[in-house]
Amino acid sequence: MSHFEERWQLLQAEHAALLQQKNHPEKLGNGIYTRYIHPVLTAAHAPLNWRYDLNPTTNPFLMQRIGVNAVFNAGAMKFNGKYIVVARVEGWDRKSFFAVAESENGVDNFKFWNEPILLPETNVPDTNVYDMRVVLHEDGFIYGLFCTERRDPTAEDGDQSSAVAQCGIARTKDLKTWERLPDLVTKSAQQRNVVLHPEFVDGKYMLYTRPQDSFIEAGKGGGIGVGFCDNMEHAVIEVEHVIDHKLYHTIAEAKNGQGPAPIKTPQGWLHLAHGVRNTAAGLRYTLYLFLSDLQDPTKITHKPAGYFIAPEGAERIGDVSNVVFSNGWIADEDGKVYIYYASSDTRLHVAVSSIAQLVDYCMHTPADGLRSYTSVEAIHALIESNQQLS
Repeated sequence: MSHFEERWQLLQAEHAALLQQKNHPEKLGNGIYTRYIHPVLTAAHAPLNWRYDLNPTTNPFLMQRIGVNAVFNAGAMKFNGKYIVVARVEGWDRKSFFAVAESENGVDNFKFWNEPILLPETNVPDTNVYDMRVVLHEDGFIYGLFCTERRDPTAEDGDQSSAVAQCGIARTKDLKTWERLPDLVTKSAQQRNVVLHPEFVDGKYMLYTRPQDSFIEAGKGGGIGVGFCDNMEHAVIEVEHVIDHKLYHTIAEAKNGQGPAPIKTPQGWLHLAHGVRNTAAGLRYTLYLFLSDLQDPTKITHKPAGYFIAPEGAERIGDVSNVVFSNGWIADEDGKVYIYYASSDTRLHVAVSSIAQLVDYCMHTPADGLRSYTSVEAIHALIESNQQLS
């Protein structure tokens, strides 16, 4: 057996074992959700024929020709009975692209479709695209809203880091053929984490935005904003209104943004978002939940204090450490909710909860009193309530 053949057999066996690996829930947990032990997608899940030239004549050492660095930040939806994620795949060249992976049960055995998405470009080509939110809208289309990044045209020649982020828009019916629409137009200098609300609101498309002054810093913008437009073919938001502000000495003191599209429940719209604070070790990203009014999604009704999911253990280590981020979740017919979150810009995980648990968490967890004193007051109130039970 040649070196090529031996290596090819080993690669196939290792890849097959990874794709067939069963996932298991962690024991006990916090009662709000259950983490699963293994990531659902990693760089190693990428198909071998995406990475290797399989011709022994042109690649006798069977080396990787196109490297995959990370798989993370995935949009998610149920499609044709399968659990679908539209993952951000990042190559060794730092360029990200989108690829669809599916699972029968939503917690393991995710397998990429044969080819990644060849996303059409606009007349101003994207340098990088990432973090797609997918939503089946009331109008019948599946929309993918994502960040499109291009070099800042005003930057000096020596500055090869400054960028402009805007919201790219594409739509599809089958997740295979995508129609690229013009980028979202707003009055904000930069836009990231834009998410389409799944229903019309007063006959208009409603979008959650995050106005920013610069590529990294939210500046005076900051917070989860909302805006409305008449159509998605030429989406223009004239006015943005921030409904959830960044706040001093909270998990969202530096910036915050909507995660996936909210889930409709009898008690209101259930939102998953991320908050960012600065630390001596750099930016720390965590996730949080809130509820908004069923008739008026711009009105927040319940918002628990602190984070919902934060990086734990090995999740804290990766390309951008101490980060969890989510732009995809699936509410199943039986009430289960599959939360797909990435850790440290490296890999994709799943945590499972239910509508009942998440709504209960939102409605009955104390809000942030914004002071140490009020935090202790909440603990005292809980102690006193528990004492009455004994």
